[in-house]
Amino acid sequence: MRTDTSAGRGSAAVRTVLEASLAETRARGIEQPRVVDVGGGSGGWAVPFASSGCQVTVVEPNPNALATLRRRAEEGGVADRITVVADDSEALHRHVPAGSADLVLAHGLFEVVDDPSATAAALAGVLAPGGTVSVLVANRHAAVLHRALAGRLTTARQLLASPEGVLAEDGETLLRRLDTARLAELLVGAGLEITLLQGDGVVPDAAQPAAHPADAEAEVGTWETELAEFEALAANTPPLRDIAGRLHALATRPRS
Repeated sequence: MRTDTSAGRGSAAVRTVLEASLAETRARGIEQPRVVDVGGGSGGWAVPFASSGCQVTVVEPNPNALATLRRRAEEGGVADRITVVADDSEALHRHVPAGSADLVLAHGLFEVVDDPSATAAALAGVLAPGGTVSVLVANRHAAVLHRALAGRLTTARQLLASPEGVLAEDGETLLRRLDTARLAELLVGAGLEITLLQGDGVVPDAAQPAAHPADAEAEVGTWETELAEFEALAANTPPLRDIAGRLHALATRPRS
């Protein structure tokens, strides 16, 4: 299994809703939420959540990423709250008890697994009743649009027609990109109820503020604030959400 857990500016919106989800978990009397980060890489999500008091299990096959994760956990003083599993998502059921997780992260995972439907079912299987899964995926429509805007119209047309939203002959490393309909289909098919479907990174990461030499530093700070406010609004506006660089979904396991 290959992993791609990259995130851009828009990940602030993702972090906001995950923190809210954990706050709701704590409000139910669970003081140390159990988080499982599948394909968690070097701990970009795991270490901050462990620092906030969560018990985190990271399932990741890449030894280099795990070495970085262990170092970051030691430096952050949270190594005792992170369990490291050197395996991939297909082995999730062997390492995480069924119905045990309050929050499961699957960021950059569905694009690289052999069977996304089986992966969705596995994620649902380790969720506790009322637990939440967070899925972050590359958006196929954004990839098409970006190529078209770059003048690569032939490639954009081929990508749009591709069943999986990728072009292997173009040197792509992902197995697939998803759109909102396919993402929803996977989650609902696994018996989950979608509570949020938002965009992540509506404004491309390469975008920069207009140059204002007289007060450039202040302008950049203001622009970054305005960008965050715009992203928060655009992420939940369907026409803009649907062309964001990534799609983010939260889904819960029903209690009964």
